This record gives sequence, C-alpha cells and structure tokens, in this order.
Amino acid sequence: MCVMDNVVQLNTDILIIGGGAAGCFAAVEVKKRSPQCSCIIMEKAHIDRSGCLAMGLNAINAYLTPGQTPETFLKYVSDEFMGLVREDLVYSIAQGLNEVVREVESWGLPIEKDEKGNYKTRGKRAIRIYGERLKPILAEAVTRSSTTVLNRVVATNLIFDGERVAGAYGYGIRDGKLYVVKAKAVIVATGGASGIYEPNNQGNARHIMWYCPWNTGTGYAMGIRIGAEMTSFENRFVALRVKDVNAPTGTLAMGAGATEVNAYGEQYLEMRYKHLGGRNCSTPHRLLANILENKAGRGPCYLDTTHLYFTEEKKLIVDFLNMNPAIVLLWADKGSMPHLRPVEISGTEPYIVGGHCEAGYWIDKQRRTTIKGLYAAGDVAGGAPKKYVSGCWVEARIAAESALNDMMDIEPPEIDNKDLQKEKERVFAPLKRTSGIFPDEMRERLEKIMDEYAGGISTNYELNEERLLTARQLVERLRERTEYLMAQDSRELVKAHEVIDRIDVARVLVEHLLYRKETRWPGYQTRLDYPERDDAHWLKFVNSVCDPVTGAIRIVERPLGAVPTLVDNELYVR
Repeated sequence: MCVMDNVVQLNTDILIIGGGAAGCFAAVEVKKRSPQCSCIIMEKAHIDRSGCLAMGLNAINAYLTPGQTPETFLKYVSDEFMGLVREDLVYSIAQGLNEVVREVESWGLPIEKDEKGNYKTRGKRAIRIYGERLKPILAEAVTRSSTTVLNRVVATNLIFDGERVAGAYGYGIRDGKLYVVKAKAVIVATGGASGIYEPNNQGNARHIMWYCPWNTGTGYAMGIRIGAEMTSFENRFVALRVKDVNAPTGTLAMGAGATEVNAYGEQYLEMRYKHLGGRNCSTPHRLLANILENKAGRGPCYLDTTHLYFTEEKKLIVDFLNMNPAIVLLWADKGSMPHLRPVEISGTEPYIVGGHCEAGYWIDKQRRTTIKGLYAAGDVAGGAPKKYVSGCWVEARIAAESALNDMMDIEPPEIDNKDLQKEKERVFAPLKRTSGIFPDEMRERLEKIMDEYAGGISTNYELNEERLLTARQLVERLRERTEYLMAQDSRELVKAHEVIDRIDVARVLVEHLLYRKETRWPGYQTRLDYPERDDAHWLKFVNSVCDPVTGAIRIVERPLGAVPTLVDNELYVR
C-alpha cells in the first residue's frame, strides 16, 4: 500500500466492488479456488450489515424443491417475463441454486427442517430460513477467507484505459482519502438502483422503501460511463408490498395463505382477472390487478389475514422479525394484529434491478461484460430475473471462476497519472464550491421528473411518448447542472456522487422506455400509446451503449436467443 498526497494506492489480483450477497460470496469463492490470489472488497458501508440483506431474510426464494428441475425453473422465469429472458443465464443459475444454499448453510445459516431433516418449503421454489443474521454470516465467511475489506469506501469510477478495466477509484468516507485500487480483474456486485423515482413514503420516512436506499445505481453508472453495453432497463421492478412499511407480501400470501381482497372483501384476482391467471397470475399482473382495482374505486386492497389462529399469527410474527420487524412494530403500535383486520397493500416506486427483473450489464454465460477485465454478478447483472439471493450467489461463483481463469496471463495494470489526477479533481470538486446546488435538492428534482414524466406512482406507472420525451429533456438538463453540485462535508460529498450516478442511470432508463414501443410487462412497463404486447416486432432485447466521450446513448437491438461469446477477448453475439 502506498499513501501520498491524500491518495491511497493498492494493488490486488481481483477487486470486488460491493460487499453484499454476491460480493461476499465471490470473495469467498476466489480464495477457496486460489488461496494465493489477492482479493479486495470495496464496500461503501460495512459488510456486516450492508446491502439488501441488512435486516435479514426469512426465505430463500430461488431453490429447486422436490419435483423442480432447472428446466421447470427456466420455464417459470420465462413465463413470468413474457418469454423474454436470457435462457442461458437463467439455466446456469438454476443448475447451481441448491449447491450454493447448502454451502451457505455450512457457514452457519439456519434453515428450517421437518422431523425427517428435509428443508421446509414455501411454495414450489422456496425454502424457509431463520435469516436475521444472514448478512453477518456472509461477512464472517469473508473474514475467514482472509480477503481484504475496504469498508466505508465508496466506488466513484472504474479505472479504464479505453480498452481494459484495471481497477477502480473510491472515496474513503471516514478518512477523506481517494483510494486507487489497481486490479487484474474487477467484479461489479453493487446491486441495482433505488432513489430514481419519488418514493411513496415522504420526509423522514423516505428511506422506508422496498429496496436498499443506499443502492444508488453506482455499479450501473460506472459501466455506463465507460461504454459497457446494458440491457433491459425498461423492465423496471415495482414491488407490491405492505403499505407504509414495505414489508414483503410473499410472507403473507405464501407463508400464511392470505388472499388479495379489495375494499369490499372481493377476491378480485379470481373474480375479475382470470384472463391474467387469477391467483396464479405473474408478479407484474398481480401488481396490475391492484392498480386497476384502485383506479376503478374498489381500493384500497388488502391481504386477508383474518383467518389466522394464534399459533399461525405467532409464526408470521417470527417470519417478519427475521426480515422486516417494522411491520410487527406497526401492528403493536396500532393495537391491531393481523387476525383482527386485513393488511393493506400497495405498489412501491419503480426500481432498476437485475435480480427481481432483468436490468443490468449485458454479459456472457461466464458473467463477463462487454468491457475486458470487467465482470458482473447479482442485481447488477442483466438478463436473468427471479434470481434472488441464491441466484446472486451462483452468479458470484461463476464470475469468480471466470475472473481467476482470465487473469492468468494478465500483467499488472499501469495507471496514467493524468487520469488519476482528473478523477481526484472530479471527486473532490463539490467540497471546493462555496455556492451551488446541494445534493438533496438535485435528488428531489430528479425524483419528481421521473415520477411525473417517466411512469412513477403519481401516474400509476403508466408511460407515453410525449411524457418520456419531456423526461429526456429535463434529465439531460439536470445532468448539465451536476457541475454546480456542492458539499459541506464528507457525507454530502457521497450524496453528490450518488445523485450523479442516479442521473446517469435515469438517462439510460428513459431511452429504453422510449424505444420499446409495446407493453410487454403491464404494471412494470405500461405504454398507454402502445398498450398491446407485440411479439412479432418486440420479442427482443433493448440494449444500450453510452459514448464515453460525448455521452450520447445508442440503442442496440439483440435478438431473443442471443448468446454473447468471448472471441479474442471481446464479446460478440451469435
């Protein structure tokens, strides 16, 4: 390690950006396969309680229970997403699900079992766990692996020479230093993006949301800025959750047998939406039915829990304490337990995420991106929805193996000092300004633009050409104003770079939403001007590449069944 002029320089073989589920698993896998390989995790918070698993988890939602196969899992995911998924990626995830779950169990994860020692299932593809300590368990495995962890270091940009990624820059929140980590290979595992749209909880409650509020799209933005190909950003995710606290509805529906009812007590999925699948409809259609009931004046909608007995209710409370204790506090505060009244549900703001939906880097089966030396795993990797935490572990394993194999003949990278100084000036610039725009002000403006013109809560997530064109214009104007961002301290400096990242993600998102002229995922991507699904013209991937110099975004169509393949260290589609 070299420290000089407020810059910390480090060298490693593999750099992993993000210490969440995928990042932790990737680090353990690297050290297991190659103990002599040096590996660093760069984490913006602390790996003990960071990312989407910070509060815990009460079920592994991607698992092949008895009777399920990789083929049935692939069919399920493909059907859920209207036939448009990367089958090679989804299938490779399905093949590894059970193995990675068993490995994490060996690290200490308690999994519920019956009297015969078999895992207790929750639905066809999920098993029950006691997962409140899941994130600390992953962090402890990283510690045992002797991986170096840079906690509270925020990634700001990838080190890129125009051909190959050679590491990443980061900002130390506590020490105020610029970190320069040179690496032979970089695995991005930063998760998706929240905070792009105006949240349904306002003011001091704005961080009570479905997705981790500190997942700000940085992993996407860094790749966008160097010209990595991205896919399916228009396939947004809108969670149907318990109103106000955003607790998971699956725990109520699958775990407690609760059914959706409207304000009149009608089981509306079976009553009005059998053409969408009724109670067995897809996740997007479940959200759509909720929206339609509210628009028709039959809302609010609920999950009916009034059938629960004391023992069932107690079990439900334990499940939520393993994942989202806020709902238990809400019940206690209102003095109204679930057996007394149904639980109100509503949609959240949209998120850009590759684990529940499929927005992310365009990758090959080995999780290589279109940029040499750069790999993606977990929510930041595109094309394979419904991977959840266990699928992120599978991708982390694949990415770690690929990075190890590919770096064998790579020489240690060199970094241009001019590039280093340029990034240093960019990172610290907001601290040097005495007047300008505070990060929270710019974030609120971005959220308002996206909510009103790019299909947020206030418009029932609905989209049309004219509004999207307005969004394009306003977001671009906002991007031009980022040079006026100012920060008074270290915390605000981080916020400044987070809003820059969110704006870069929003620009790409708007272009994707504009380009797909059909409605493929109602609720997630509803075009009022193109209300029908059009397989004849749109059963294909909408991808994008941003010019690193001009910032212009170019849309690239990729056919269904496209499989990126490495040829002479570059990704091609065959």
